[in-house]
Amino acid sequence: MKRTTLALALAVSAGFSAGALAQAKEQFVPANFYWVGPYAPGGSGIAGGMLDYFKLLNARDNGVNGVKFTWEKCETEYNNARGVECYERSKKKGPTGATLVHPLSTGITYSLIDKGTADKVPIVSVGYGRTDAADGRVFPYIFPMITTYWSQNTAKIKFMGQQAGGMDKLKGKKIVNLYHDSAYGKETIPVLDAQAKMYGFDVTHIAVPHPGNEQQAQWLQIRQIRPDWVILRGWGVMNPTALKAAQRAGYAREKIIGVWWSGAEEDVIPAGDAAKGYIAAGFNVSGTNYPVVKEIQKHVYAKGQGEMEDKSRVGSIYYNRGVVFAILTAEAVRKAQERYGKGQSMTGEQVRWGLENLVIDDARLKQLGAVGFMQSLKMSCADHEGGGQVKFQQWDGKQWKVITDWISSDQKLVRPMIEASAAQYAKEKGITPRDCSKEK
Repeated sequence: MKRTTLALALAVSAGFSAGALAQAKEQFVPANFYWVGPYAPGGSGIAGGMLDYFKLLNARDNGVNGVKFTWEKCETEYNNARGVECYERSKKKGPTGATLVHPLSTGITYSLIDKGTADKVPIVSVGYGRTDAADGRVFPYIFPMITTYWSQNTAKIKFMGQQAGGMDKLKGKKIVNLYHDSAYGKETIPVLDAQAKMYGFDVTHIAVPHPGNEQQAQWLQIRQIRPDWVILRGWGVMNPTALKAAQRAGYAREKIIGVWWSGAEEDVIPAGDAAKGYIAAGFNVSGTNYPVVKEIQKHVYAKGQGEMEDKSRVGSIYYNRGVVFAILTAEAVRKAQERYGKGQSMTGEQVRWGLENLVIDDARLKQLGAVGFMQSLKMSCADHEGGGQVKFQQWDGKQWKVITDWISSDQKLVRPMIEASAAQYAKEKGITPRDCSKEK
């Protein structure tokens, strides 16, 4: 008896029809996040948004062309070793293995670069991770999508220049980079140093040890420097701690600009009045007044199937960011199906092609119910970032107010740095970069 015939016979004997077996298509996405520890607000919010969007697609659209999303949660604790363990546990699950992996940690992303490449599993780090991985010629399976840390940082300096009355007015200014002492925190030091030389400002890098709830010495140093701006590159408990310390030090929160991992409700509400006036970068916005969020409420929460126990977090910055993660994932699968077969489960290698050929323009954003919710992007073999724009928002004590339109990053500075860094990595690793002109 052939294997397919045997499988059908076993399925029927177990109470399943042959038709049901044929329709059992799934797309497995590991949910390797963190729901405990000092970084839990970010991890739980993003996980909730991502999984709720998958539930929306499954309930409303029967998945992507009849292929439903499935997942399994694995607690990484924002720990590199645990992140690798979760990856190894999940990479071969589902009918075609992991679709892709969202590590939600720059450190874990670094740890998975070689593994994901060898296993042909895309490692997608939306708004975080290793910046030079935006050069897809050297990093074919690593995708720091939408906006990298270096791009974001050039937009921050542009914003400061706008506030000063011109980029030339930054000359002689003092900027402190208060960063989480981790791979994530250190990622923008090179581009900040390059911009300091370009515009003539002084930059001081000050590290805050994990998890960030002790900052007395750092803010004493900031008081002595008396900077014009402080860049807050925090995560988790470090963020409200910094805002409270700034208030005690008498430093204006209007002069603190946070990275997008320091710019959510969970970062400011615990700081109370100390957060009022604080500014943060963002590649997505908060709010429930977007069609995509309303659809989740209608098809998921109205049926009591939502991920968030605290429903007030639906529409928050981190929750909506998780929805963005899921949109990118689903659209990459949809794109891959265009080439490899609609209604089929895609492998990681096929989804890599989908990611590299992904285009989400304004028309598609409208169809997705995400106009203004996220930026448009266009990916390619060589460009694994695809976007590069940043908005800035300010906390008014109750909610985030968007205070700028999308600000483009300085790709004339960033892209050559990316290519030079990637080329050095390729040399060290003995990698021959892909010829993207030959990629189809």
